[in-house]
Amino acid sequence: MTSSVPRLVVAAPSSGSGKTTVATGLMAAFAARGLAVSPHKVGPDYIDPGYHALASGRVGRNLDAYLCGPELVAPLFLHGARGCDIAVVEGVMGMFDGAAGEGELASTAHVAKLLRAPVVLVVDASSQSRSVAALVHGFASWDPEVRVGGVILNKVASDRHEALLREALESAGVPVFGVLRRVAQVDTPSRHLGLVPVAERRAEAVDAVAAMAEQVRAGCDLDGLVSLAQGAGALPCAAWDAAEALAFSPPPPLPVPSPGGSALWTPDRQVIAIAGGPAFTFSYAEHAELLTAAGADVVPFDPLRDERLPDGTAGLVIGGGFPEVYAAELSANEPLRKAVSALAETCAPVAAECAGLLYLCRELDGQPMCGVLDASARMEERLTLGYRDAVAVSDSSLAVAGTRMRGHEFHRTVVEPGAGDAAAWGVRVPRRRLEGFVQRGVHASYLHTHWASQPGVARRFVERCRTS
Repeated sequence: MTSSVPRLVVAAPSSGSGKTTVATGLMAAFAARGLAVSPHKVGPDYIDPGYHALASGRVGRNLDAYLCGPELVAPLFLHGARGCDIAVVEGVMGMFDGAAGEGELASTAHVAKLLRAPVVLVVDASSQSRSVAALVHGFASWDPEVRVGGVILNKVASDRHEALLREALESAGVPVFGVLRRVAQVDTPSRHLGLVPVAERRAEAVDAVAAMAEQVRAGCDLDGLVSLAQGAGALPCAAWDAAEALAFSPPPPLPVPSPGGSALWTPDRQVIAIAGGPAFTFSYAEHAELLTAAGADVVPFDPLRDERLPDGTAGLVIGGGFPEVYAAELSANEPLRKAVSALAETCAPVAAECAGLLYLCRELDGQPMCGVLDASARMEERLTLGYRDAVAVSDSSLAVAGTRMRGHEFHRTVVEPGAGDAAAWGVRVPRRRLEGFVQRGVHASYLHTHWASQPGVARRFVERCRTS
């Protein structure tokens, strides 16, 4: 089976060149033309997809060849792009920068090749003129399998500067699809882990996306970019489907009854609550889709506002985000903290990643949290960042011991102790260590994982909700 969706990848020579502005602006500009736009982001980043969703009106999705494996990149792309007229994929870092020590793996160039998609190179031209031709020529010729279809020049100072850049690029043989000047209102605020998420600045984010769209509409050849996207090659695979992924994943071991629980299977759909709102914005859409396909009713809730869990909650998923920013507000919501603790005491399945781990601790920066884990958390200056190879070291509501997964860490906090008596993962990089906590039905860890790489974890989680 082959599938074709018009698509292009927005890349850059380095971070800070303007990929997010251009990609988000293109998504919004295409959507304003009446096109159904599919937004994607290379790598594990959760924040940019929020802006993509605002620009396109569709869920922003990640394409990560490290977390999910190269073989899933095209199927996951086609899944997200179902029914769309065009897809825009924002790259990560510099175009050829991938997982450390893994060559091209998970780089923008790698994903562009897997998608058979043309690349638009965004170049920060603020401190160069004729040299831009050498830079673009180098990126266009470095890997013959990567098709650099054109350039968008960013941070151009004047008409004279633009003329010099265009003249130089004529010799490189790479078309110029746009020229953007610096516009103050396009800037989006950042803090310790990158851009401030959309959920925390909704009105300002709407204005920022509108400004990006206008800048791109005024400065770019949208018709030319659509034509470039239409030249993408067909993909020789089918779209990923959550139900099919579960059908082909290994079945979980027979459920073990928890203390006071029953091992009898019931066909009722289980309510699984997923934390959301401004404090918990990090989530891959495929997780909820897998849980739904496995037989759960997924219900979102906001730990900043809701004083109780959704009715009938049998399991709880608390993903990443910024609880450190909202520690006082989360702590002040004592009724919900007690409800989470009470649920965990019943041995109900609880899956917590990074921010969720912090929320389950006794305290975060001195503010009382849920107290599910006998651990404390605090902010620190050092950034912990990078891909991780991990193996489950304890049977849990997510995985049996020995299950191998790849994950990603991204935080400026520390939890003490770093692992419980039963750890969640054994991690090899950057050093061998035990990490996370498994107790009762709780699986809590700093590690962000993508369940599409191991669909069986979603099915196991739902089965444990039925039997706890």
